[in-house]
Amino acid sequence: MTFFHQSAFQKTFLLLVLLAALAPGCETTEVAPPYPGPPPAAYPPRTAYSSPEARQPRAAYSPPPSTCSPPVTRPGGPAEVVEKSVGYLGSPRTIYHEIGPMETIWRISRMYDVKPEAIYSANRLKPNDPLQVGQKLVIPNARMIRHVINLYRNPQWKYIIVHHTATGKGNAKTIHRSHWERGFWNGLGYHFLIDNGTLGKGDGQIEMSPRWIRQQCGAHCKAGGMNDKAIGISLVGNFHYEKPTPNQLQSLAYLLSVLRNYYRIPASDVMGHRDVPGAKTECPGKLFPVNCLRQTSSR
Repeated sequence: MTFFHQSAFQKTFLLLVLLAALAPGCETTEVAPPYPGPPPAAYPPRTAYSSPEARQPRAAYSPPPSTCSPPVTRPGGPAEVVEKSVGYLGSPRTIYHEIGPMETIWRISRMYDVKPEAIYSANRLKPNDPLQVGQKLVIPNARMIRHVINLYRNPQWKYIIVHHTATGKGNAKTIHRSHWERGFWNGLGYHFLIDNGTLGKGDGQIEMSPRWIRQQCGAHCKAGGMNDKAIGISLVGNFHYEKPTPNQLQSLAYLLSVLRNYYRIPASDVMGHRDVPGAKTECPGKLFPVNCLRQTSSR
């Protein structure tokens, strides 16, 4: 059937279709640009870390029920590990080490410059055997004592708050248990503890807490919301009645230097607990050398 033999209705319909096809459109269809990808992270992407720290079994750790909102846990190993020799032990010797909360054989081996395999063999352990807090390990042929500090990419940390434990003696294990019994969620409320040479720990030894290893907020300073944004460091001792040991102050200076440089924390944001606006406390004690702290932080 040709166009001339079609009905009037069919001719009208075809003309309208042709006009619509030839006429310029009233609307244009925009093509979405390619997805540029997510915005850049505040910190560079986590790089692979060659140490086996993240894969090591850790000392048993079971936090109590918490009434707070669950803290954010950042999985994986540290982005960097910083080590510093505290001193040599002379000729290699056998010593004993009490496992603290979430310690690993890898970290202990780095502390004493002993291969992990030697520690496993001396204690009849296998790499996947669980460790227990308070367990005593034989460390054969220990050569030195080192500070071993894990650093994590985390923009959360803006301040550093220094405390004392207000106890004459202690270590991470005992204070972890004490804080747990007092109702602190996840036990030990500080991120780092600097020992005073009691209960089997070295004078000036730096212990990392489970909070630091898990990158969780602290339970050491409510004033100013510091628990959420400040790294808590505590020195074992009651500095209302005695001064910190020289070794503790040296370790504190080193730890402050490492943390300030890595997290870019200005000296003005390093303070004693009592110096936090709104804090009603004398911590870290009237005999704590605050001027020394300020001089250390300003370096």
